[in-house]
Amino acid sequence: MKVRIGFGFGVRTKLNDSSFGEVVDALEELHYDSLWLSERIGSEAPDPLVALSYAAGRTKRLKFGMSVMVLPGRNPIVLAKELATLDRLSGGRLLPAFGLGVADPHEQQAFGVERGARAMVFDEAMEVLRGCWAAEPLTHHGKYFHYDALQVLPKPLQEHVDVWLGGIAPSELRRVGRLADGWLPSFVTPEDAARGREAIEATCVEHGRSIEDDHYGALIPYATGPVPEAVLAGLATRRPDLADPSVLIPTGWDALIATIDRFVAVGTSKFVVLPIVEPRSPGEWLQHLEEAAPIVLARQT
Repeated sequence: MKVRIGFGFGVRTKLNDSSFGEVVDALEELHYDSLWLSERIGSEAPDPLVALSYAAGRTKRLKFGMSVMVLPGRNPIVLAKELATLDRLSGGRLLPAFGLGVADPHEQQAFGVERGARAMVFDEAMEVLRGCWAAEPLTHHGKYFHYDALQVLPKPLQEHVDVWLGGIAPSELRRVGRLADGWLPSFVTPEDAARGREAIEATCVEHGRSIEDDHYGALIPYATGPVPEAVLAGLATRRPDLADPSVLIPTGWDALIATIDRFVAVGTSKFVVLPIVEPRSPGEWLQHLEEAAPIVLARQT
């Protein structure tokens, strides 16, 4: 099992100018495995598809993905073309990850899909995406999308593009088991990861498919100082099942490493670490990444 550690920027990041390129360069030079960008229309975070294209053009080795990109509300044909092009131009370094979108009226309005329809649109859009990347022209007639002998070129450089999904709700775990090549949940405990994997693998068996052992991951938010009360309050709302939601955010490098080790012990091997309180300037970003690299990357195999 190969442990890989990437770095993520959250929905609150303000790295949306030339400083983004400086941080990308540092991730490449410090040998982080991958870069992951979140998506939120109403925040200052950069658009993941545009920003990852920019990052791909500056790097040679760094892989990159979305954590996660909203699929319902997008034209899956156009998206398939865009992602295939990015995969080819980057030498096959794309790691696409999709989600339904947050249950937020502002974001829901932006993407134009009713909350109750998101899951059905998502499932069908995933089928269309896969069909676009297949060798044969796409013929598809579903509830939301209709195509006859549609050819989408170019094909991705990767012979099979691994698609990652997140989520820990029972319906989300079943969707991973039915449709995904990898699982990347966020704000979870190692115990959540172990239970989630069991549920995913049970669904895989039902559908005659499997997910590779090293395609189970986790996004781990961490802190190097006090966690803001507003963040803890948000976690309490998001995870009311936890008596102490602060366990989702290891504080300090030792706690982060211990958390990674606990995830590895239950079979998780792909990680995205994300500072819950981001550095305030490009210079602080570079200092932070340089400090973190010898500590967290020591866990890579």
